[in-house]
Amino acid sequence: MMMKDNKRTLFEVNCIHYFLTGFLVLILFSSCADKYLAYKGLYQFKSDDKKPDYSDLNYWAAHPLKWDPSDSIPYPLRKEKKDTLVDVFFLHPTIYTMDLKDSSLNADIDDSYLNAKTDYSSILYQASVFNQHARIYAPRFREAHISAYFTNDTMASINAFAIAYADIKASFEYYLKTYNHGRPIIIASHSQGSTHALQLLKDYFENKPLQKQLVAAYIVGMTIPQNSFSSLKMCEDSLQTGCICGWRTFRKGYKAPYVEVEKEFSLVTNPITWKTDSDYAHKKMNTGSILFKFNKIYKRTTDARIYEGVIWVRRPKFPWSFLYSTKNYHIGDINLYYMNIRENIGQRINSYFHNQSPK
Repeated sequence: MMMKDNKRTLFEVNCIHYFLTGFLVLILFSSCADKYLAYKGLYQFKSDDKKPDYSDLNYWAAHPLKWDPSDSIPYPLRKEKKDTLVDVFFLHPTIYTMDLKDSSLNADIDDSYLNAKTDYSSILYQASVFNQHARIYAPRFREAHISAYFTNDTMASINAFAIAYADIKASFEYYLKTYNHGRPIIIASHSQGSTHALQLLKDYFENKPLQKQLVAAYIVGMTIPQNSFSSLKMCEDSLQTGCICGWRTFRKGYKAPYVEVEKEFSLVTNPITWKTDSDYAHKKMNTGSILFKFNKIYKRTTDARIYEGVIWVRRPKFPWSFLYSTKNYHIGDINLYYMNIRENIGQRINSYFHNQSPK
């Protein structure tokens, strides 16, 4: 990372805290990181110009025309009926957290370890939540390194995110031209993916013809500013369509330092009630979490209540959770509410088609 002097700014300290907390939770939810080494051999493709070629399925972390980890179904759910009349375009969170190579703030699109880590963490544990109800498209992109969020070199950071978003735009335009054919769309994302998804919604959906095809957007793990959109609104219930859901999860009574310095409260949805009010949702309403064991559904792990732009929860309950001391549940934003999200996707899709049918 690039620094002007030896003193870190408050913003840098906040982001370092954010990263380290997320790293500790990643260990809990994903087990030993070295497991990704076993999959490196599956990712030996090389691009000619170090840019992703979206006509090549290798540059999609998830795609309906190949098997990938997003197709994995937790064992207790394998008898579910599938109905994939909708597409989901999923943008993964920051995976590029290792030491910088050649001081580049953007990931190498052909990095075999990074691609393996993307597919067997985010694509498996997060994107799979959509596989009962949608065809999943998740592009690989030259994501910005975690340090791009807190480097003092503002121009370098802006450029890093611009490179990542240029890939995402290219992948989305290729998807629209080649695969969509007028099908309804869900935009979904987590963390850095949500940084880009907010821009994607502005560029392609807000007051655009494509807005009519938007079932919903699940923009998770990143602040959603109050003035983000004019025509796109936050979802007010579990059936509303053409709207946005988003949340960030923390232990009750805790606010991360980077949240404390935000000038306004983020827009937020309760992922149990799907409302934007401050009503409490008891953990009995949490229909299941997928945590460190993908084939195990943990029921009633935690509750949810909106408080000043975030979701506050009690300490999640699962085996050995008494050792779980972190108060930042960023990495579990989707996993803690996996079954609630999976059910809600079906509810919104049914509502979308009901609203589209002739009266």
